[in-house]
Amino acid sequence: MNAPAAPPPQPSVADGTPTRTAARVVRRIRASYAFRRILQSVFVIWLVSTITFLLMHFMPGDPIEIMAGRLNAAGMSHDQAMATAANIVNYDPDASVWGQYLDFLKGLVTLDLGNSLTNPSKTVVEHVMEYLPWTLFAVGAGVVLAVVIGLSVGMAMAYRRGSGFDHAMTSVGSFLTGVPNYILIAAVVVIGYTVLGILPFLDMRGRVTAGVEPGFDLVFFGDAIFHAILPIIAFAFTATGSFMLNMKAATTEVLTEDYVTVARARGLKPGRISRSYVGRNAMLPIIPQIALQLGTLVGGSIVIEQILDYPGAGQMLMSAISDRDYPVVQAAVIILATSVVIASLIVDLFLVKIDPRIKSEGQDA
Repeated sequence: MNAPAAPPPQPSVADGTPTRTAARVVRRIRASYAFRRILQSVFVIWLVSTITFLLMHFMPGDPIEIMAGRLNAAGMSHDQAMATAANIVNYDPDASVWGQYLDFLKGLVTLDLGNSLTNPSKTVVEHVMEYLPWTLFAVGAGVVLAVVIGLSVGMAMAYRRGSGFDHAMTSVGSFLTGVPNYILIAAVVVIGYTVLGILPFLDMRGRVTAGVEPGFDLVFFGDAIFHAILPIIAFAFTATGSFMLNMKAATTEVLTEDYVTVARARGLKPGRISRSYVGRNAMLPIIPQIALQLGTLVGGSIVIEQILDYPGAGQMLMSAISDRDYPVVQAAVIILATSVVIASLIVDLFLVKIDPRIKSEGQDA
């Protein structure tokens, strides 16, 4: 008679099982695509911030002397102006570059980047955030408009490739992509306001009409959209042409895939094939380009906002450069770059959700 088998040993806390479990969780997090993308984004933000700090540090001119000069011109004595400027600017010219860099990183983490030289009563972050939302609103609305028009027209071009509609829209897309958007919007203003006299350009300048109080009501939102129409159109110009041409190419390639042929052989309705099989797969290479367009348009907002007199982050950055307001310039560049990096990160993580092949390719690499 065989002896009964001994029971398997039971895990205990002394065996270190919780420790091994925690280690496995940490390894899974470190190996995940999202974790690597977040680390890449943090590195890019740090690199941009460091380069911006070095450029601002080695540019000619001392922020304290600039502020003291303004105070001295306003009637303050030189010594008093220097002391006041040193207190406001929070800058020590005698400190080492390494010490200033560490203070800069500390301020970056705590969102304390000092005070504006032209508006000492407000911090740099407060000053930038007065302008940045308006640019993000105009750019975001422009990109949404470009996505809706560009993807719809691009898919129609692919379904009707070789037709007169395809040739005409290809020419339009190439024109919109090749000509800078500030030239196109300048032409719109000249023709609409000067030649035809149907565009109320003078009334559309600024962010809101004088006397309209900001608030969550239709009057404010309607007036804000009225003033942002031209910037939105300008930002949509280039993106629309690019989306049209890229969507046409992606859709044309998808239409030759075997699964589309099988879907047609099964007798599925053309509308369902377009939505579920063609459109969804054709959009996959377009989604990363949305983040790229966001970065391009935010960076290009400087010229557009100057032409249209739209007080956004681009116009604020130009004014800060003109006034040699180095803290504002430094903060504006970092915040704009961070916004673009975060937008790109969100798009990439969203793309992984709808196309897991990207995650697998990243792990194989």
